[in-house]
Amino acid sequence: MSKNTEQAFIVIGGGIGGLATALGIAETKQKVKVLEQAHEFGEVGAGIQLAANATNVLQRLGVMDKINEIAVFPKRLVLMDAISGEELSALDLGDVYRERYGAPYIVLDRSDLHRILVEACEENPYIELFTNQSIVKTVESEGSVTVTAANGDQHTGKAVIGADGIWSKVRKLFSDDEAVCSQYVAYRGAIPIDDITAHGNLDDVYMWIGPNLHLVQYPVRRGELYNQVVVFKSTQYRPEIEKTDQWGTPEEMDQVFAGTCEAVQTGISYIQRQRRWPMYDRNPISNWTKGRITLTGDAAHPMLQYLAQGACQALEDASYLTDMLQKHGEDVEQAFLEYQEERIPRSANVQTSARMWGEIIHNTTPEAILLRDIIMKNRSSNDFQFVDRFHGYNKTAVKA
Repeated sequence: MSKNTEQAFIVIGGGIGGLATALGIAETKQKVKVLEQAHEFGEVGAGIQLAANATNVLQRLGVMDKINEIAVFPKRLVLMDAISGEELSALDLGDVYRERYGAPYIVLDRSDLHRILVEACEENPYIELFTNQSIVKTVESEGSVTVTAANGDQHTGKAVIGADGIWSKVRKLFSDDEAVCSQYVAYRGAIPIDDITAHGNLDDVYMWIGPNLHLVQYPVRRGELYNQVVVFKSTQYRPEIEKTDQWGTPEEMDQVFAGTCEAVQTGISYIQRQRRWPMYDRNPISNWTKGRITLTGDAAHPMLQYLAQGACQALEDASYLTDMLQKHGEDVEQAFLEYQEERIPRSANVQTSARMWGEIIHNTTPEAILLRDIIMKNRSSNDFQFVDRFHGYNKTAVKA
């Protein structure tokens, strides 16, 4: 058993949010340790969309130059009818978007973003990265917090930030809530761009929507790969089989998408079928801070993917937490309290909005579908009213 008593901040979790949090803390000239439970830092390759509220933070953290080399800058977000194949609406992501929000909308492979953040942490003299650290115990004492890993390693620091995802162990210090199964599953995959003839412009992000289903398509990795995400609600789901693979099967996917248009059928014919991702979130909670322990990202506010805001909210957390640490100096407890005072209502609103938009895009009643489509068809591509409160969040002290 090893024990480290240096008074650094301890970030539990080496995902995108945890690494961004570490880079933010390092900005305050304080040491930080990132503890990752896996044997190496890595992410499963899958596409990720980052709106301006996220890219503003990445600009602040000084990593956008490297991200720009590998990201794709889509021209439009396009909403399509998965049944008829017609375009319902679009959002301009070009110069007007950048001028409005101060940063671009980008899409890239999650593993590429993660690698860039890891490299930035490795190069930062204030940050240490540790692997094989599955934290099983967190204990606060006067002026410090000690965490113990399953392998016996201990780390004592001035504070702990739980960035350990939707199945967070640190969250259990604040809530015994259960994750909420949406009854939807996702299948993901990226293929060489030359292997598929996509609908329309490869510079766009497409979201094909239909009753209890949708398909998202966009290019990643400098446009070399085409990322696809297939999502549908399982009619076979039952609580007693929730932890099994007996619902949301590839066979059910084919059945659910049987009535979709040719472009969608072509898209799902390329999807990888060996792994499915059941989609969970949690209900918002009213507190995630106790003394020198707090939460961030999916550990604090896991959400469904319908607004593409999960990682964006984690990056907002990182930036605002940095601001509070700069404001309050050595008073970590006050910094954490003021951090959550801002972030709890903000992230809770995004969580519940993601659920609502899931209902809107997956609607099954003809009346609601008609109303939705009329509203969408009558808005212009430069109408940002639906995304302003998400993409336009500017509470952070952004640095170019």
